[in-house]
Amino acid sequence: MRIDILTLFPETVSRALSHSIVGRAIRASVVDIRVHDLRQWTTDRHRTADDVPFGGGAGMVLKAEPLIQAISDICGGSATEQVERILLCPQGDVLTQATVAHLSAHSRVLLVCGHYEGIDERVRALMIDRQVSIGDFVVSGGELPALILADAIVRLLPGALGSPESTVDESHTEGLLEYPHFTRPAIVNGHAVPPVLRSGDHKAVDEWRRMQSISRTRERRPDLYARWWVAAQVRRSMRTRPMTKRNKRGSGRTPPDLSGGKIVV
Repeated sequence: MRIDILTLFPETVSRALSHSIVGRAIRASVVDIRVHDLRQWTTDRHRTADDVPFGGGAGMVLKAEPLIQAISDICGGSATEQVERILLCPQGDVLTQATVAHLSAHSRVLLVCGHYEGIDERVRALMIDRQVSIGDFVVSGGELPALILADAIVRLLPGALGSPESTVDESHTEGLLEYPHFTRPAIVNGHAVPPVLRSGDHKAVDEWRRMQSISRTRERRPDLYARWWVAAQVRRSMRTRPMTKRNKRGSGRTPPDLSGGKIVV
């Protein structure tokens, strides 16, 4: 997979990418990440990438011409390779693990880092496929959100982590928060590791972890718990729905009862 990042601050982004899991994945050729300096597409001797907003107001706006040319050049290499062009901005859809998983299946993505008061709206309309926000708050630019999104994507790529199972039990993978973790020593300041984790009973450990995930999600993220619970009931209903025999007319489905009712846990 290839990830391109377009930014006013390429040195900052490149340094952050050289460490930890992402850095190892780059060196192992699991992912190809290329950082581009937006100022390379400016045309004046001062390398101006921003200007004052029409209508007045505080702050500066990233100019349309450098952004449009940069995105066109970065994405114009192969006519057969689809590039998902993503703008990191507060107005975007809030990032979720489902979005990360969707993007990790692409062969190429371009992350465009907004800055100052944002970008010229015409760039958003003409050159952007998706807008992503990392939460309902504002940071100084799109560089940190781009790094977060790149890190999340890389973690899901085959070969990026030491064990393929590392991403299976993580928070949000199945709609639940992850269970608690413990390591040695067994007792710290009088607080002991739960006995089940030292029992050697793998089935009991799995059940304890499952219940801890459910309990932790219910207490800390009731919004996630509500969505998970509804999805669990739908899956349960599909598993227990009786099969009907196909009649002579070829209809094998019983019309659903839409008169109402309630979900029973």
